[in-house]
Amino acid sequence: MRLFYSPTSPYARKILVLLAEAGQSDTVALVLGSGTPVDAGAAPVAQNPLGKIPALERDDGVALYDSRVITRFLDDHFAAGLYPKGARLWETLTLEATADGMLDAALLMVYEGRVRPEDKRFEPWVEGHWSKIDRALDALEHRWMSHLHGSLDMGKIAVGCALGYIDFRHGARNWREGRPALTAWEAGFALRDSMKVSAPPV
Repeated sequence: MRLFYSPTSPYARKILVLLAEAGQSDTVALVLGSGTPVDAGAAPVAQNPLGKIPALERDDGVALYDSRVITRFLDDHFAAGLYPKGARLWETLTLEATADGMLDAALLMVYEGRVRPEDKRFEPWVEGHWSKIDRALDALEHRWMSHLHGSLDMGKIAVGCALGYIDFRHGARNWREGRPALTAWEAGFALRDSMKVSAPPV
C-alpha cells in the first residue's frame, strides 16, 4: 500500500500514529504529495479527485480518503483495536470528529494567511474559526478528560494530533491557558513513541 502524505499534515499524522501503534509502519510506503485549493501542486489527484491528502492507495489499486476512512480501514485491516466495540465507539467517533473539526478550522486559518492575497483577508473570518477551536478545547477540558485518560483509541490519537498542529501553526494563541487538565494530558501523550516519530519537522 502507498500513503500519499505530507510530513506537516496533521490528518496524515493520525495515520502514521495508527501504523506505529499497530507495529505496521513498514508495511505502507510513504509518497510525498501536497497542494492547496488554488494550486493542486503535487496533490494525488489520480488517487483523490478532491486533490487532498492523505490518500491511501491499496494493493488492488483502489484509493481511500479522507483520514477517517483510512484509519477505519487500517484499524480493521491490521486488527489494531483502536475503534472500540459497543457504546464507547460512539464516544470515540465523536471525539475524533471534534479533533478533525479543530484541524479543519486551524487549516483554514493557515490558508487565509498563506493563500489569500493580503488585501482580501478577513480577520473576523479567521477569529470565527479560532472560536470553533476555542470552544472545542473547552469541551475537551470539561467533558472529555475521562475518555482521554482511558484506553488508547483513535479519538485520543486525533486529539493529540490536533493539539500538536495547533502548537505547530498557531502556537502564539496559547491554547493551554486556563486548561490545566488538557495541558497535562497532552504533555504525557506527546511522549508516546508514535507521537515523537510522527512529529512535523521544526
